Amino acid sequence: MTQSSLPTRDALIEAGLALLIEGGPEGLTLRRAAARAGVSHAAPAHHFKGLPGLHTAIASRAFALFTEAMLRRLAAAGDSPFARLLAICEGYLDFARDSAGLFHVMFACPDLDDQDPALIAESARAYGVLREGCLPFSGSRPDPVLEGLVWSSVHGYALLGPSISDEAPFSAVLARILPQGA
Repeated sequence: MTQSSLPTRDALIEAGLALLIEGGPEGLTLRRAAARAGVSHAAPAHHFKGLPGLHTAIASRAFALFTEAMLRRLAAAGDSPFARLLAICEGYLDFARDSAGLFHVMFACPDLDDQDPALIAESARAYGVLREGCLPFSGSRPDPVLEGLVWSSVHGYALLGPSISDEAPFSAVLARILPQGA
């Protein structure tokens, strides 16, 4: 399905995703999204409450893509719990590196509607992947402290980017947090 054959709301979201991937956060405006989607510059007003509404819809879609990136790496992982959690974290890092504009909207955009049902559902689904990966290290019960430690480590690592990854691969960081033999 081409962008022009998508419903207008979806075409605007897809256009916004593409603009963020290509140009980062500065690349997205309502006018640019409308032009990219092939609709009138007034069309976004009929589907979103300004740029914050479009940001929220894009963040929801981005969380779905983020989850897919983690699950893709997980599907190719070994059987050990450490290898599986590392794969989830590597999917996280892949997404942050390859989709920096989307990553920014998901985690640093101040105008997201944190009460949006789609955003809540997609972000919870993404967090659920991380939680599942941590369960073998917490007696198969959710452990918010362990999850927070892993999440903040991988997220910080994603923000630091290439400046640290050459000297200390994330596997070394995770090995300091959790036993590899598990």
